[in-house]
Amino acid sequence: MAILAVFLPLLGAVVAGFFGRVIGDRGAQVVTCSCLGVAAICGLLVFNDIAVWHHTAIVPVFTWIDAGQLKIAWALKLDALSAVMLAMVTVVSFVIHVYSIGYMAGDPSIPRFMSYLSLFTFFMLMLVTSSNFVQLFFGWEGVGLCSYLLVGFWYDRPRANAAAIKAFVVNRIGDFGFSVGIFAVYYLFGTLDFGPVFGGAAGMAGKTMVFLGMHVDALTVTCILLFIGAMGKSAQIGLHVWLPDAMEGPTPVSALIHAATMVTAGVFMVARLSPMFEYAPIALNTVTVVGGTTALFAATVGIAQNDIKRVIAYSTCSQLGYMFFAAGVSAYQASIFHLMTHAFFKALLFLSAGSVIHAMSGEQDMRKMGGLGRLIPITYVVMWIGSLALAGIPPFAGYFSKDMILEAAYASGSEVGEYAFVLGCFAAFLTALYSWRLLFLTFHGEPRADHETLHHVHESPKVMLIPLYVLSAGALVMGALGYHWLVGAGAKEFWGNAIVVLPQHAGIAGAERVPVWVSTLPLVAGLIGIAVAWYAYIRRPSVPGETARAFEPIYLFLLNKWYFDEIYNFIFVRPAFWVARLLWRRGDGTVIDGFGPDGVSEVTGDLSVRASRLQSGYVFQYAFAMVIGVAIFVSWFLFWRST
Repeated sequence: MAILAVFLPLLGAVVAGFFGRVIGDRGAQVVTCSCLGVAAICGLLVFNDIAVWHHTAIVPVFTWIDAGQLKIAWALKLDALSAVMLAMVTVVSFVIHVYSIGYMAGDPSIPRFMSYLSLFTFFMLMLVTSSNFVQLFFGWEGVGLCSYLLVGFWYDRPRANAAAIKAFVVNRIGDFGFSVGIFAVYYLFGTLDFGPVFGGAAGMAGKTMVFLGMHVDALTVTCILLFIGAMGKSAQIGLHVWLPDAMEGPTPVSALIHAATMVTAGVFMVARLSPMFEYAPIALNTVTVVGGTTALFAATVGIAQNDIKRVIAYSTCSQLGYMFFAAGVSAYQASIFHLMTHAFFKALLFLSAGSVIHAMSGEQDMRKMGGLGRLIPITYVVMWIGSLALAGIPPFAGYFSKDMILEAAYASGSEVGEYAFVLGCFAAFLTALYSWRLLFLTFHGEPRADHETLHHVHESPKVMLIPLYVLSAGALVMGALGYHWLVGAGAKEFWGNAIVVLPQHAGIAGAERVPVWVSTLPLVAGLIGIAVAWYAYIRRPSVPGETARAFEPIYLFLLNKWYFDEIYNFIFVRPAFWVARLLWRRGDGTVIDGFGPDGVSEVTGDLSVRASRLQSGYVFQYAFAMVIGVAIFVSWFLFWRST
């Protein structure tokens, strides 16, 4: 079952990709959706067998690398952590595949698109079932490749190409740190298999190694290097700049990247490596600070964006911050719980946004919408469900998982935990504010679109609505259904040895003992955010404009995303282009080509022209040249004989 769940998406990708012209658009859709549907069923059966009945297994596939002492087997590691991810990825990906049938209707490259989606899913499944670091890196780089292919799917659009390149390059920065971290693991443990590495982590605690000429704590540096990779994949502050631009791809791509695949890879990796991170407290503190800062940063930017997909994209960035600071305070279970619930309501929000864009003939600017609630009522309702889950309003899924994260952060008792708790509560207020800003600008008030666009507004077809129903159900019930097993009374038995938490770390256990105000503060913050959004965008619509004018520098700061792109452009991009042009025009053009092939060919051509002038065709000139030649030869001969 596990092998089918992992490799069926690859089969669908191969068939649709290589035989798309033969089987046609409909055939590619049927093949990929069927493979994902069966994979989802298999994933759920594996989840039932492993997570419910507490079975674990290593399923060998074949020997991958056998070079001297380095032996890498391709195998599937099946435990509670991989079972949760396997079920979530396959189910959400299947729903997105079905949705794509309607959303991509009429596109000239449907087989290619469906193939890329399935390939993306396969690489993510390889990542979450990996049994060693090399296999993990294979899936890690695979989802990066597919993100490049899917973000730039409409390659005839310059912005899509630029966004794809940006995502690829920024992730290479994080992946460099990740790969160096893997080298450090092999240097320290002599193996890259998870089992021996995790078993030897305790013995490595406190030991040092030489890194960049300094003696440093071995596990701390190794874990931080690995976390740098997670920062790139999961769009944490500093390496987040690719994520909003990735919205240039089709909406199903955004849903797949943000909900079930790529950006969750970093969170999964930290949870999988909990046996290492637990013995590297400085690395855990780093994860907590970066996660808490990202949660607030992305939320502040989200309140000022006007593109409906960009608002949701920054929401993803913020929620990933929650997941990371949960892992940083050793509440890995809460982190994965929120990852799972977030997958359903974030996929719902993105696909609902896609339904809005579909209805608005491609328009994504919320300032040009308004009044759509009565025109596309089903999309309106499911968007409310997703927003309620995102804002953490009970009984929706986000309430159970996000509150557990904040309670665990407070219960950690550490300064970085309190830092994350405070920023997380403020981010909860901002999350509700930008979520209802989106709802009110899009669905309420008077229509602001032109007459022709409004004339074509219509509800999406059933093939797009049915996936929204499924995801709505998940956004509504997955929190309550998963609470007991993932973070409640049954969590210890459920997770088994899949996640390791040292006794001195409170983790999710400390969340049971927090004061009542800690448990209620996130909900109150969310309700206040909704109330502020209602007052600003329904009761007094002039307030946002007045506020923006009164605090114009702050507004521009947030609208321009804290100027990260401009700063990076000034520090890195422009100097890189200047150096590249210098090396191209002066180094390559003037020096290498000038003294190399171009220079040689030019001199040869010049000499050829000069030599050709000697061939005049006059006999007397040839005779004169011969006489001169004979004279020179005789003179040289006599001179040589005399010496």
